[in-house]
Amino acid sequence: MLNRNHEEGHEHLYRDYFADNCVYGEKDFKRRFRLSRDVFLRIANALEIRYEFFQLRYDARGRRGFTTLQKCVAAIHLMAMGESPDTMDDYMRMSERTARETWKGQYASAHHGSPSLVLEAVASQDLWIWHVFFGVAGSNNDANVLDQSPIFDDLLNGKAPDAPFTVNGNEYKYEYYLTDGIYSQYSTFVKAFRHSVEERDNFFKRRQEGARKDVEHAFGVLKAKWHIVEHEAQPLDLETLRYIMYACIIMHNMVIEDKGRNIAHYIPTEPRHVQFQPGTTDYLHRVVNIQDANKHRQLREDLADYIFYGNNNDNE
Repeated sequence: MLNRNHEEGHEHLYRDYFADNCVYGEKDFKRRFRLSRDVFLRIANALEIRYEFFQLRYDARGRRGFTTLQKCVAAIHLMAMGESPDTMDDYMRMSERTARETWKGQYASAHHGSPSLVLEAVASQDLWIWHVFFGVAGSNNDANVLDQSPIFDDLLNGKAPDAPFTVNGNEYKYEYYLTDGIYSQYSTFVKAFRHSVEERDNFFKRRQEGARKDVEHAFGVLKAKWHIVEHEAQPLDLETLRYIMYACIIMHNMVIEDKGRNIAHYIPTEPRHVQFQPGTTDYLHRVVNIQDANKHRQLREDLADYIFYGNNNDNE
């Protein structure tokens, strides 16, 4: 066994990044860990309170283990840089096995031409990711993934609140998502016109496709910030890969919030209970409402009118 001197590793780390007059400032911290020091400390404090693994412990011989800061720095740095756990040894005084345990595995694959796992995501223009579903084999298309996704579960069973709105004089009950042409004609999906001829339809198509690029932009930022997402996967179980992906997305949202760029402030509330059990009349009524193709077409027409004529009126 190597005497790695965990105490020296902690002191070195503390002087470099966390002391009052630390060696590396906030700019260097963000560059190396992809988030601010304040956000990092929020994460570290929460992990220390909730999980014994991230607390300072001693072995049977009374030797001190790694501190919360050391474990959190190792986990976040590895996810940010996508490096091998073995790189933590010389600076952090941490073995490859321990470094691997701090983040429970390695890379989620997103490479073309090799086996991959699909990430379904819903993002808004501020790049905040509101919904994720990860782990379906990459051989599936968007429609196949949707069939396995829980995206409508909370809406169908009443756990998610309704989001009523009125557009062009017509009332709608649920929120909607911008999608491409492969998706079904659901009342909660808004697709561009497939064969647009009129000026209004072309205008709507440009606006709809432009807004959809926000999701791609959000995933691009996610990969740029957390390099672990774009590296090839090691032979790890699917649950571990999910933990890695979800952890990166949570920290991505925390960074958006920390920068004050989020459109809507996230306010944790008591979780709503299931209101409608599968198979009940209310549940099936919601299924019919969501899969209403007529309402799907009506919503697109209303939005196209509102966006086109509203913008023209503003220009006048």
